[in-house]
Amino acid sequence: MRKNSNNSRVLIYSHDSFGLGHLRRCRTIAQSLVARRKDMSVLILSGSPIIGSYDFRTRVDFVRVPGVIKLRNGEYSSLSLHIDISEVLEMRASIIQHTAKVFNPDLFLVDKEPLGLRGEILGTLRMLKSTGSLCVLGLRDVMDDPVLLAREWQRKQAVPALRDLYDDIWVYGLPQICDPLGGVPLPPGVRRKLTYTGYLRRKLPEQADLQGAGPHYFDEPYLLVTTGGGGDGDALIDWVLRAYEADPRIPYPALLVFGPFMRSRRREKFRKRVDRLARVRAITFDSNVEQLMAGAAGVVAMGGYNTFCEILSFDKPALIVPRRKPRMEQYIRTSRAQELGLVSMLSDGDGRSARRMADALRALPSQNRPSAIIMPPLLDGLDNINQMVDAYLPAAFERRVGVASQGV
Repeated sequence: MRKNSNNSRVLIYSHDSFGLGHLRRCRTIAQSLVARRKDMSVLILSGSPIIGSYDFRTRVDFVRVPGVIKLRNGEYSSLSLHIDISEVLEMRASIIQHTAKVFNPDLFLVDKEPLGLRGEILGTLRMLKSTGSLCVLGLRDVMDDPVLLAREWQRKQAVPALRDLYDDIWVYGLPQICDPLGGVPLPPGVRRKLTYTGYLRRKLPEQADLQGAGPHYFDEPYLLVTTGGGGDGDALIDWVLRAYEADPRIPYPALLVFGPFMRSRRREKFRKRVDRLARVRAITFDSNVEQLMAGAAGVVAMGGYNTFCEILSFDKPALIVPRRKPRMEQYIRTSRAQELGLVSMLSDGDGRSARRMADALRALPSQNRPSAIIMPPLLDGLDNINQMVDAYLPAAFERRVGVASQGV
């Protein structure tokens, strides 16, 4: 046991190095946990190259492991280092396990990947299990096409890990939207570990000025067009720009957020087109996108998990253009949300004509807000997570004391 057992500790693992989704979800949970507890410290393990661009509350910190990137052929490569991927993965696994050993958490929260990238947290899970730490897997509301996910998890041997190493599984959503593991054959004992928390409510940063949302861009209501990380946002940005090029009289101007991972050459081509449009502005990245969204008359997005939470939290009319590759996640979420009346979807299956997008942009601000739809509480995720953590910590302390005493 550690020297000061009065202070609780949570270790959060986020495997992804590319994109913003996993990092932003983990940060949201960490910030909420310490905001409600003066005796808690949260440490985030992440491979994101931009994790340092975000502000964190006191008692939330991060350890950055070497980043990797997934290639088109499905293989991984080092994000920055000119060394073999096997060496990068070995370093990551070593840093993760050593950090966990020293930090000695009461709760280990793993985001999305039960065994981490290429199994890199298996040793850490076994070690923490042996010391009495509680291990929890956190899943977004939608993972992928059920058949594809079942094959992937069978290949990765994920179900045995859920059975033997995890105490609980949190789904950050509601079953009315999706059962993310509906296509995965699960033993009854694993299925009983699932808890639907609800979606994670987002708030404006402290001291944010709503009247200053979208500063220096427009003195009137605007449409926010966001691609998340931007690594695969080219098609959405191009489609919106073609709409404004074809129809300069679209009632609302647009603020485009390219995302930090959009290719620089592509981004510069878009900027040249933006410069020719009087009612379109563009930025690369804003770590406080919540403020931009809160000030918008409507949102155009690809439908990733965090953006969906923000749309619900700020009650914005939303037009979603989901991707279908490399995962069906966005399309499944958006299709179900449209069926429920929470958002509108514009699929590229019928082509990407400028007129279709222009018509959709004209109609967007007048469509129903999510709050007009009668649903079970959508945004109780953080409250429910905090309640579960309150129940877990005493049990974790007792379990860890018992494990330590057996080792004496």
